[in-house]
Amino acid sequence: MPSRFPVSDHCDGARFFNPTGRQAPPFRWLPKWWWQRLRGQGTWWPRNVPPPRQPLLPADVAAGSVATTFIGHATFLLQFPGLTVLTDPVFSKHAGPFGLLGPKRARPPALRLDELPPVDVVVLSHNHYDHLDLSSLRWLGRERRPLIITTLGNKAWLEARGVTRVVELDWWQQHDASGCRFTCTPAQHFAARALWDKGRTLWGGFWIKHADGAVYFCGDSGWGPHFAQIRENLGAPDLALLPIGAYEPRWFMENVHMTPEESVQAHLALAARRSVGMHFGTFQLTDEGIDDPVRALAAVRDHHGVPAEVFDTLDFGETRMLPLGG
Repeated sequence: MPSRFPVSDHCDGARFFNPTGRQAPPFRWLPKWWWQRLRGQGTWWPRNVPPPRQPLLPADVAAGSVATTFIGHATFLLQFPGLTVLTDPVFSKHAGPFGLLGPKRARPPALRLDELPPVDVVVLSHNHYDHLDLSSLRWLGRERRPLIITTLGNKAWLEARGVTRVVELDWWQQHDASGCRFTCTPAQHFAARALWDKGRTLWGGFWIKHADGAVYFCGDSGWGPHFAQIRENLGAPDLALLPIGAYEPRWFMENVHMTPEESVQAHLALAARRSVGMHFGTFQLTDEGIDDPVRALAAVRDHHGVPAEVFDTLDFGETRMLPLGG
């Protein structure tokens, strides 16, 4: 039987895996975690969280900068001169099937879908429900018609559900669009939408090389040697968007999600000019408290001598003009 995907250090032709040998936890571990939560381990998030501020999007973006708006979780609006990119757009109330099941949003998205400006490109890191929201992608496809750049295996799945203009990439493959080069980068993670499709599609991040500079969107990842490989192969990014949340308990999450300490290590391995944290305070996916990742980031950042202006977080709904280029 012919291979569906290229055989590589992370694919056997039918399923994907992490080349480090550190794989995602098996589903049979889930009952143990759920039982621990029922017995009071972990921190439950508050019922009422202040809504995000209303973003103030710029009318124009000057050369040498990118307007970066944090919409929530792993969703950023990146406005370059002449190009607008949306990362892992999730606008539903739940991170689960049909947007009705699974973890509920603690905060609404800082922008509604109909408040988005024209979007040229969507980068889609993998198929987990908190990163691939089918209803949001369908709306974007109808109303904004962006090009969707994603990882191997997602194109056919999306097209079968009415989402078109999709390009899929393997790790290190590139695609040029709107005067910009998009490179799919490795990640230490996994992909699944159900109990039976684990590893059937690829996961990764994206290196966005604009004429003015480079932005690295990590997607979802545990700590691993791929950050140094990205630095070696592509250079140091002007801006890295790195996950800092969804890391407890470590016995379950260690192979797939970074702690803030590991995110700072990733920042240093990348030699990023600046990093911004993401993947926190939106959906309660794991056991840490809603504000724990931001507090922990501040502590470990100081321990490593990384200034706050070099690695911090944006407020939900905040737009910040960040420099690109040397």
